[in-house]
Formats: sequence, structure tokens, C-alpha cells
Amino acid sequence: MKSLTDQLATYASYHRDRRNIGTHLIGIPMILFSIVLLLSRPLWMTDTVIPVTPALLASIVVGLYYLRLDIPLGLFMVIILVGMMKLSAPLAMGSTTTWLTWGISLFVVGWIFQTIGHIWEGKKPAFVDDVMGLIIGPLFVAAELVFALGGRPELHAEIENRVGKTRVGKKNVETR
Repeated sequence: MKSLTDQLATYASYHRDRRNIGTHLIGIPMILFSIVLLLSRPLWMTDTVIPVTPALLASIVVGLYYLRLDIPLGLFMVIILVGMMKLSAPLAMGSTTTWLTWGISLFVVGWIFQTIGHIWEGKKPAFVDDVMGLIIGPLFVAAELVFALGGRPELHAEIENRVGKTRVGKKNVETR
């Protein structure tokens, strides 16, 4: 299994333009939330403390993977996933039209943001070459937020050592 640094550096190599990273900070949470929302139906075992849904099962699997890569970032992602499940529950309990409209709309708009970012970057999305990019994308966004707040400087430095600093535009102008 690739390490956290390996996974983030691979993903980061497709995302060095700060505008692309910016679109990912918006688009990936929208896409992740839409997936959690769309997987919040059907609701199984409603008589349990925590209702079982496909969203819960998928979040457990993905959350365990994130925790295996890195405990602090994994916990951050688990908290985000739990929050998204809590926020999506009322929408999922609404009418089918409401549930699908919110889920599909957030998914489509999130991918529009992603597409714009990759046009600016001039590179294809990471998942085109490695489907794990779909799982690593949310972790990349979490890591970028942590880096922006000054956290995990060693991890940030190692990723930039491997793939270079971020820039604005396709030129090789470093900004970090």
C-alpha cells in the first residue's frame, strides 16, 4: 500500500495551479456531500442507534482507509464524513424529488468546478490515470486546508519536494 505522502504527492502532481486547487476546495466537498446524500437511501435497520445506509457503509470503508494512511488526517476526514451524513439525513428523508435534485445538482456543479480547474491547470484529472484519485481527492483537500493553516509542515515540504511548489497559471512561477 502506498504511504500518505506517496498518495498525496501523486495526486498533487496533477494539481500545481493554485486556481485548480481552489476549484477543488469547492468542487470536491460538493461532490463528496452529493455522494453521501445519494447513498443515504435506502435506510436499513432503522431501529438501531445508528441507521444503516449505503452512505454509512461506504464512509466506514473509506474512513478506515484514511485512518490507515494517517491517524490525524483520517480522523479529520471521519469527522467530515459524519457531519455530511448528519447534514444529508433530512434531505434524504424528504421527497424523492428533493433528495435527487439536491444530490444530482451538487454532483454536477461540483464536477463543473473540477473541470474548470483542470482546464486552467492544463492537465487531466488524477483519477484518469489512477482510480484511487477519486478516494484521495477529499484527503488532498483536507491536507491543503491543514497546510494553509500551517499544519503538517514536514508533510507539505515533502510533497513539494517531490512535485514542486504551486503556481498560478501554466508558467513555472512559484508562489509558495
